[in-house]
Amino acid sequence: MRRVATLLVAGLALLPACRAKQKPPDVGQLVSQLRGGDPQKSGEARLKLIGLGEAAVPALSELLRSGQPAERLAAANTLWGMGARGRAAVPDLAAALGEPDTQLRVAAAMALENMGAAAAPAVPALISAVGDREGSVRQAAVKALGAIGPAARDAVPTLTRALRRGSWPEAEEAVRRIRGLQPGARIDLGAEAGDAR
Repeated sequence: MRRVATLLVAGLALLPACRAKQKPPDVGQLVSQLRGGDPQKSGEARLKLIGLGEAAVPALSELLRSGQPAERLAAANTLWGMGARGRAAVPDLAAALGEPDTQLRVAAAMALENMGAAAAPAVPALISAVGDREGSVRQAAVKALGAIGPAARDAVPTLTRALRRGSWPEAEEAVRRIRGLQPGARIDLGAEAGDAR
């Protein structure tokens, strides 16, 4: 009798493990909630999409390309939260750097910054964004180039030209990171003629 009771208790303990695995959240439904007007549901959906990582990137990329302005911004911000797991969206984020909406350009650059070296394919678009008419976009682009590091070496001439025009601590730090220098290390800007391409 005691043995039967032990087996019964052991069996009951294993029951939760025998249940069917929980189905992962539906990406389409989460994107719909992200697009919706309820800030609480939108925020919860954003967190779940970030948690899903790579599986959510195609839907977020599509929203970034074709959504309404607020939806596109939400997609870029969600991709920011994913960091390098959102690398498949790099081409769409790079394209967003050329959009008229300043907030979207900043959000795209910030998402690329958070991806670090995984955002290397966006270097040409980020170099262009260093010349953006809006200071917030320029700042975010420079930070993204610094976060990419040595793979952003093509940006050094643009950054050094900017540094010759005046002090820009973020650009100095970006050059240091791209060149692999220690924080605070002196930056040799070289001769101005050497920057010509």
